[in-house]
Amino acid sequence: MAEMALAGDTGVARPVSSIDIAGVEVTYGVGTAEPVTALARVDLDIADGAFVSLVGPSGCGKSTLLKVVADLMAPTRGQISIGGQTPADLRRSGRIGLVFQQANLMPWLTIENNARLLRDLVEKRGANVGKSDIRVEELIEVVGLKGFETKYPHQLSGGMQQRAALARALALDPAILLMDEPFAALDEITRDRMAFELMRIWTRYRKTVLFVTHSLAEAVFLSDKVVLMSARPGRIHRIFDIDLPRPRDHETRLSDRFHHIVSEVNRELYKVMS
Repeated sequence: MAEMALAGDTGVARPVSSIDIAGVEVTYGVGTAEPVTALARVDLDIADGAFVSLVGPSGCGKSTLLKVVADLMAPTRGQISIGGQTPADLRRSGRIGLVFQQANLMPWLTIENNARLLRDLVEKRGANVGKSDIRVEELIEVVGLKGFETKYPHQLSGGMQQRAALARALALDPAILLMDEPFAALDEITRDRMAFELMRIWTRYRKTVLFVTHSLAEAVFLSDKVVLMSARPGRIHRIFDIDLPRPRDHETRLSDRFHHIVSEVNRELYKVMS
């Protein structure tokens, strides 16, 4: 029998979904006169239910690594195991949740139908998503969109659209949740609020999260570990264990310890950029 874990405070049993990244390299243009190495041997273990952020200079391969984990592209070398399965296995069964910088909602669908969209598509392919204990109606309320179910994307703010995109990803009851700068297009106040909302939602469902961001403060606030990557070719420069107690709130971001950690990550970032 597969090892099981409890999903946050919901009491729902779920398969263990640790991510093991072993020797992953990505080179664009293999076989051409000028190949470009985006990732140079990345080894990273992400524990089940952990929140891990990738930070580093632009072009260091953060999004490339996320795409490899999502099975959106194949590594040149190396392999990835997610709870003992390949990314391709999980993608085919609809068990990878993705949230990007843009919400990419279908403009002709209501918010509730947008949230159901991927789940319905996966169910039509015969995957076993329909037995999930997470109801779309529950997710709509959890992400703060109760009362907006019949609205259309153009009737919502950018932050609310991202909430709907998060509900859509969670509706799959994914084994892992991959987020590529999901708040980058938002204004600073909305971005901070969304970070608190994501923290609340993650605490409830305890999905294994790999999160890409350029904001060091955002990474430190949300994460169990912050992975700092070097400039291209991207490799892991240092992993920071974030020892801030949970649950975290506004007082966490005002604490001396929080500012000390952010400063420490920032100093290392300047090293890899110099």
